[in-house]
Amino acid sequence: MKIVASVRVLPRLLLLGWIIASGMVSLTWFLMTARASEAEARIAWMQWMSCRLLSVLNCKVTLVGGIPLSGLIACNHLGYVDILVIGSVCPAIFVAKSDVQKWPVFGWLAAQAGSIFVSRNEPTKIASQLREIELPLRAGHPVVLFPEGTSSDGTSVLPFRSSLFESAISTGSSITPTAIAYHHVGVDFGSEVAYWGDLVLVPHLLNLLAKESFTASLSFGSPRALLTDRKNEVKFLHQQVSQIHQSLK
Repeated sequence: MKIVASVRVLPRLLLLGWIIASGMVSLTWFLMTARASEAEARIAWMQWMSCRLLSVLNCKVTLVGGIPLSGLIACNHLGYVDILVIGSVCPAIFVAKSDVQKWPVFGWLAAQAGSIFVSRNEPTKIASQLREIELPLRAGHPVVLFPEGTSSDGTSVLPFRSSLFESAISTGSSITPTAIAYHHVGVDFGSEVAYWGDLVLVPHLLNLLAKESFTASLSFGSPRALLTDRKNEVKFLHQQVSQIHQSLK
């Protein structure tokens, strides 16, 4: 089995390189032929790239609920594959940690897709980060936020951070509780698909490319108005996302 998995990696790695190289060229085409705003062109490119990258991983996406077309989308977070899964079905802009920008492949993809990079450990930057998030919300674009602030092994939903929810409250945007999970018989997703803790990106990606296939389950709840008190909102939202997450197990 290890030999089969090793043989599987090389062609997928070559295909991944081709997708990245052609994606660089295609981004220019998306921007030049855009009929609407640059943001919408980058979102469309992100969806196209996400579908192509998921095909390399042989990841099938199963979807529950309606796809949100505006407002804030709050989802639990297991790692970089989440972005591809959500990005493949939902025309959204992502909020990501600032260190993601330095990642090979996925940092480039996130930056070119118009992602908003935030530093949660620098309180002085919160006001400017909120303004950045408000812009696409006011323009009617969905914005994906991972309120845990980090990724996990997926056994439970970590506590949520509240600071960035102010952007949705101030713009009067809706919020959609969302959860994601991964499935495949015989695979430990906490250590092999989820990207968290002290795992290193390149070895993790190579290991993932060696898997025959896996399934991502993505479930969108019903959009609703945010509670005006952030602390109450965070508690209620965490309950909603946790319930949806449990339904995917």
